[in-house]
Amino acid sequence: MASPTDVVERIDAEGFAEWYREREFARNIRNGQPYFNGPSQVPDPERHSPSQLMQCHRKIVYRQENAPEETEDPEGIFWAGRKFEEDVIVPYLQDAVVGDDTYVRNSMWVDETVGTEGQQSRFKGSTDPVIVTGESEPLVVTEVKTKDSLEHVSSPNRHHRAQVHAYMHGLSEKYDRDVSEAVVIYGSRTALDIKAFHESFDEGFWQEVCEWAAEHTAYRTDDVLPPGDPEYGWECEFCAFKHRCGESDEPYADVGPRGLLPGFTEYPRSQVKTYLESHDVAALTPVLAHEYPELAEEFAVQQWECPGCETMYAWDDVDQRNDSSTRPFCPSCADDGDLVTLQVGTSQEMKGSSGEGGEKVDFS
Repeated sequence: MASPTDVVERIDAEGFAEWYREREFARNIRNGQPYFNGPSQVPDPERHSPSQLMQCHRKIVYRQENAPEETEDPEGIFWAGRKFEEDVIVPYLQDAVVGDDTYVRNSMWVDETVGTEGQQSRFKGSTDPVIVTGESEPLVVTEVKTKDSLEHVSSPNRHHRAQVHAYMHGLSEKYDRDVSEAVVIYGSRTALDIKAFHESFDEGFWQEVCEWAAEHTAYRTDDVLPPGDPEYGWECEFCAFKHRCGESDEPYADVGPRGLLPGFTEYPRSQVKTYLESHDVAALTPVLAHEYPELAEEFAVQQWECPGCETMYAWDDVDQRNDSSTRPFCPSCADDGDLVTLQVGTSQEMKGSSGEGGEKVDFS
């Protein structure tokens, strides 16, 4: 029998994180979604997820191309959103909204290709609950979002409107019926109340959505780094790519989606591992190898390079004086009386990664 001390010592943050990861891994397999257990597949340029429409082009390119994220995934928000939809909104719709001849379906699949400006845009994704007929044909689409507070919510975000428009249009084509009504529901994670906004299909707005998709496809097809253009100014503060983009005090700007930022030490371990697993030629930077030495045993590590004598050094052949954020001096040059700061050699994965129109950051 375990002692009270043994029980107490087993309750810690690291153990909880490992338990939750294993739990989600098993859940995805049980639900027939094992693809959620590995790195995301890079979608074709013409493919668009409805949940990513009408957002900052640059952020979405970073996300689609599996750029290394600089923050932990908001697992708590994901979990709260899923539970709110499954345990609150679906029963509410079924018990208090639909009539005797209508029902609630958990989700419906949309996969539609639309031609816009000479390009094909494919909208593919799964809806939130849909109110359907007795034959399970769609009547009204819903989109459920959770927020900390609803105090300042007075209308749906444009990208949420775009999302339900893609669902309405896709379901109309799929079922050959007019699905022109949707409701965007915002739920508070603190007060457990909602605000609901009726959204009718707007052909003019749908054309804006299709034009956005065509423009995004062009950026990816031409390998051009899009401009950073968020809908709301506060988005940059919470973006998982703000250092890479240039919206921080760090010396980086307009960096493409590939490669870990040299000298940047704030990557969470989980995101570093995910990035390395999703790119065949990816390599740790020397500073991250010092931060996460166990990953350096599993993955390649970039070398230090001296801009003076051009000597190359392995990451663990140079003393960083217990400060991984400070670049060391070249030992060879130091022996000759010169203090030359080592640089990280530009990895193959980062060459050309910024795309035409993006500026490569000066890592020296």
